[in-house]
Amino acid sequence: MTKAIEFPPGAFRRMNEEDDHRFYAQPRRVVHIDDDAIAALRGLYAALVPAAATVLDLMASWRSHLPPSFTGIVIGLGMNRDEMRDNPQLAQGIVHDLNREPSLPFNDTAFDAALCAVSVQYLTRPVEVFREVARCLRPHAPFIVSFSNRCFPEKAVALWHAADDSQHGAIVTAYFAASAAFADVHQWAHTSPAGDPLYAVWASRAEDTR
Repeated sequence: MTKAIEFPPGAFRRMNEEDDHRFYAQPRRVVHIDDDAIAALRGLYAALVPAAATVLDLMASWRSHLPPSFTGIVIGLGMNRDEMRDNPQLAQGIVHDLNREPSLPFNDTAFDAALCAVSVQYLTRPVEVFREVARCLRPHAPFIVSFSNRCFPEKAVALWHAADDSQHGAIVTAYFAASAAFADVHQWAHTSPAGDPLYAVWASRAEDTR
């Protein structure tokens, strides 16, 4: 039997524990990566996400960064309706607080891929969320989690603050492992001497997630 992964006490506490709906009540049309990193993320999505896929954009905002070649359907789950309305790639945007309710409002095997761009550091119940993402993915579909070295620090969890960039990849890998619902985990990095770094960890939904 595989030993359960345990995270240290206080790992998911935040400097600002006020209600997330209040924090995100006003649109925050910012990006945590520059144009070069965005281009790299689009390239990664082009390589991993089928062009006509039905995609879940988890923790969605005003941009999804999918490549122009993408012709599928994107459903966004985020904290601010106005931001998602400004996202030209979303077919639908649903306001949903994952830290309050990690269960996703979707049927089993509803999606061909799932994305979480530069937001995983805000999850206070990440393993539950990752399990739910797996439930909503078709077998072997990818879940791609990207992150940089920037964030809203007051809302990032303590575990994230205590780690450096290379350790952030290990943290996300641990989330995948602890969910016991994914296989074939990969880590990836894009660095630019004059720009923002970008990192990603992705895995495929396991055939049997029970």
